Amino acid sequence: MKKILLTVFAFACVSATFAQDVPVTTKKKKDYSNILNRPGDHIVLQLSSDHWSGAPDSVSSRMGGLSRGGNIYVMLDKPFKSNPQLSVGFGLGVGTSSIYFKKTFVGIAANTTTLPFTNLDSTDHFKKFKLSTAYLEVPVELRFTKDPENYKRSLKAAIGVKVGTLLNAHTKGKTLENKSGGTINSFTTKQSSKEYFNSTRLAVTARIGWGLFSIFGSYQINSMFKDGVAADIKPYQIGISISGL
Repeated sequence: MKKILLTVFAFACVSATFAQDVPVTTKKKKDYSNILNRPGDHIVLQLSSDHWSGAPDSVSSRMGGLSRGGNIYVMLDKPFKSNPQLSVGFGLGVGTSSIYFKKTFVGIAANTTTLPFTNLDSTDHFKKFKLSTAYLEVPVELRFTKDPENYKRSLKAAIGVKVGTLLNAHTKGKTLENKSGGTINSFTTKQSSKEYFNSTRLAVTARIGWGLFSIFGSYQINSMFKDGVAADIKPYQIGISISGL
């Protein structure tokens, strides 16, 4: 019995000795205070190539030149406390678009039940002609940043929506030419009217990039024009976005 007790006592002493020699490590909780306190507001600049989905061939075949747009937003960014890789961004800004046409006149100020896209192949026409729109928009994004502690050098992605109200719609023609392309008069004409347009637009958005730069896309899910006045045309943009987040 004594031998058994001595053996147990010796084993306990050896175990206690090893336990003292092995350092006890505790996992340090990561400090995200610098992320949660980072600047919450920033500016988003976007330059895009603009297109129309759903346009009939009689319209899409006459779209020419480099149709383009530009958007600018002031946005707030709110990281999730439970996971700072995720955040919500929301703000206010202006989105613009210019669609160019060749040998075509778009009569947005016409007094007709449908919006006229007039073919001018065989008559006088403008060398440059565009239809431009501008919207006041509220964008909202769900954002992902792979390395939130170093967000200026990190992979980033976002999906979202934006709601806009139409501020202005106008056409602009420059340099009148004859059907052979000869210049008749170097003047500029402009017409402005919102009569044919839906006053509200709703679009889905997405972007992915690295650091300050990303590739973005947006697609309008409601029709650009009122029911019955034109085809169910839905504009979309693809371009470059510059933003801190």
